[in-house]
Amino acid sequence: MTTHDREFRAAGVTVGELAPRLRFSLRLRPDNLPQARLALGLDLPEKIGGLVTAGQRRALCLGPDEWMLDCAEGDRPALPAGLPHALVEVTDREVTWRISGPRAAELLSIGIARDLAALSPGKGCRTAFGSVQAVLLREGEDSFTLSVWRSFASHVAGLLAIGQRELACGL
Repeated sequence: MTTHDREFRAAGVTVGELAPRLRFSLRLRPDNLPQARLALGLDLPEKIGGLVTAGQRRALCLGPDEWMLDCAEGDRPALPAGLPHALVEVTDREVTWRISGPRAAELLSIGIARDLAALSPGKGCRTAFGSVQAVLLREGEDSFTLSVWRSFASHVAGLLAIGQRELACGL
């Protein structure tokens, strides 16, 4: 069993590590958005937390000039050489979990000090989970993805497992 095949279910919440997808960090001046959108075939969101999907590509706006791009294997984005930008592949940098079920937000609240009810489905944010920098996406009403740097993955996995045990015990 590979690490991304592991899935844990307890007390109304399932936590499963996802198989890696191609992931890129894009830095780009906002005035270059029209050219980038055309080249990527993706309407890069301008509002921080905005998430846009087109086919197998997805873009999350993390800052006024920063996006996280997720792509299917073999689908490497490219921007014109004359367009000032920084596009860096960060696929191996992060580990991502899907946290789903009726108590998913409750489980995440053990490590995230923010009102998850205010994060509507189809939105995302950079946050901290148990003092570790993370990217959180609300995929649906009861479904989230949480990405952290690989070096912190075992710590975060441990916190998620503790949280699941606490939920299962009624704590």
